[in-house]
Amino acid sequence: MGRILAFIPLTIAAVFGGFFLWGLNPDRDPNNIPSVLISQPAPQFDLAAIEGLETPGLSRADLVDNAGPVIVNVFASWCVPCRAEHGILTQMVEKDGLRLFGINYKDKPEDATKWLAELGNPYEKIGSDLSGRAGIEWGLSGVPETFIVGPDGTVLFRYVGPVVGDEAIARFREALEQAGALPRGQNG
Repeated sequence: MGRILAFIPLTIAAVFGGFFLWGLNPDRDPNNIPSVLISQPAPQFDLAAIEGLETPGLSRADLVDNAGPVIVNVFASWCVPCRAEHGILTQMVEKDGLRLFGINYKDKPEDATKWLAELGNPYEKIGSDLSGRAGIEWGLSGVPETFIVGPDGTVLFRYVGPVVGDEAIARFREALEQAGALPRGQNG
């Protein structure tokens, strides 16, 4: 009986090791997570502005009747990958004239305000999702996530994770071209 009990920790370690190796598989791209929102209307939401920030809040109505597609970025000051992609999104707004809206996810208003003061605020409007309810409606699997929404309010594209690195940026810019937010051939 003692020998069998000695193998239990080894068996448990082997099972956890197997799951770990399975998760490291390079073919397991988190962006391949299907989204039920693609080709569907963006969810209904109405989020107040971040307390202490002059940028207005965000609602579904802000995503409709625009001259072209808009980007909705879900971020938080506590999210390290959000910090990494912030400069890239800012550059897209400044260089390409893209319209960027934000959903600040489960973040303390003072932390979000400080973060945006430090890094700059490229967002036209930012809704504060303190409860995480809007995140649930958008089907978030984590932050950051970035969506491209058509002028009629239809979700056209979802990018899971930070838009960082040549491959991610190229993929996102290609989706922007397909949505009509960028001219063809401007993928770079």
